[in-house]
Amino acid sequence: MSLKFTVSAALAACMAAAPALAEITVDDAYARAAGKMAKAGAAFMMIHNSGDADDRLIAAASDVSKKVELHTHIEGDGGVMKMVEVEEGFAIPAGGMHALKRGGDHVMFMGLNGPWEHGDIVTVTLTFEQAGDITLEIPVDLERKPGMGMGSGHGQGNN
Repeated sequence: MSLKFTVSAALAACMAAAPALAEITVDDAYARAAGKMAKAGAAFMMIHNSGDADDRLIAAASDVSKKVELHTHIEGDGGVMKMVEVEEGFAIPAGGMHALKRGGDHVMFMGLNGPWEHGDIVTVTLTFEQAGDITLEIPVDLERKPGMGMGSGHGQGNN
């Protein structure tokens, strides 16, 4: 057996054994609070997975509030929408994306440590099952209207 064949076979075996990877990027991220006296705030963003393995956003952390959770809106009694924690997190499919947007899935900050002013920066660490931790610097945008910018391709390109 030649050395060239042995090296080629070893390389092929390593490539076949390589795990599928999730490659997560985040864009168009922004945060907002309802006002200077607000006790809660939220962050919204587009999460892209250009890898060949599914991933899942399972947690978020920040020092800007007492508690940070992953939330969504569900329809309750009488058609009234309410926010609930999503303990299992949000799936980010391989080759796909997941939008965290107003009225839907989002990162929720409860017990804000201080007011959020337009233009402030909120540091958030997102934890993914496969990709691990990604820390973002998210601008506070108190002027953005629902739907503005989401999916436009214009964003911060954070990851």
